[in-house]
Amino acid sequence: MFISTAFAATEEAAHGATGVFPPFDPSSFASQLLWLAITFGIFYYLMSKVVIPRISGILGVRRDRITRDLDEAQRLKEESDAALAAYEQELTEARNSAHSIAQTSKDKAKAEADEKRATSEAALNEKLAASEKQIATIKAKALGEVDGIASVAVAEIVKELVGGSISKAEIDKAVAAVTR
Repeated sequence: MFISTAFAATEEAAHGATGVFPPFDPSSFASQLLWLAITFGIFYYLMSKVVIPRISGILGVRRDRITRDLDEAQRLKEESDAALAAYEQELTEARNSAHSIAQTSKDKAKAEADEKRATSEAALNEKLAASEKQIATIKAKALGEVDGIASVAVAEIVKELVGGSISKAEIDKAVAAVTR
């Protein structure tokens, strides 16, 4: 308690014990205004010569970096657009080439199939001609034998029906008359 009482007494003596807050004491306004002007001047000088140029430099560097980044982004976008266009062009050319190759292969396969078909048709036509010739030969042979078979059949029929026989010359004459 002794310390707090001594401290309070010392404080009252230091401030003149008037009870007025020092910044509001009218007797110290002039010195306060002087120090305000000096402090404002120093702060103004420091701000105008040191802080603001540094901030301006930082903003300029940042603006330049942003501009460079935007320019780089634009350049990269143009490159990617060019690469995309080249890719689409190459894709179109590849599709056209594939279509051309497919069409060529299709035409080649069709030509080979037509050639094989023509060869097969020629072979079949040859076989057909040979078969028709063989049939004509067999037909002519069979027709040549028809008169003989008919003569034998007539002789047998007459023998069975009439019970007699006819001469071979008469049978051949009768068969010849019917077949012509």
